[in-house]
Amino acid sequence: MLEQKSFRRYHLVQDDKRETFTVSINAYERSLLDKCKVILEQKKDSTALKQLAWIGAKVLHDEKTAYVLASIFKNKRNNRRSGIVEFDV
Repeated sequence: MLEQKSFRRYHLVQDDKRETFTVSINAYERSLLDKCKVILEQKKDSTALKQLAWIGAKVLHDEKTAYVLASIFKNKRNNRRSGIVEFDV
C-alpha cells in the first residue's frame, strides 16, 4: 500500500466526491427554517436547506421571475434618471 501524506489530493476525479459546507444562521433564520421545514414536511435541516436551495434556483431561473426583476430594475434606472431616488408606497 502506498503511504499517503496529509493535506495532499490523491483522487484526480472529484465528480464522485460529495462536497459539504457549514452554514451559520441567526435566531430569525432558524425560526424561518423551522417554518419552511413544516411546509416541506422535512425533519432534517440539511435536506430542507438543500430543497430550499433547489426551489430558489428554479424561481431565480424562471422566465417570469426574470421579467419581474428586469421590470423592477428598469423602473429604478428610470426613477434615478428622473430624480426620484426613493419610491414611497
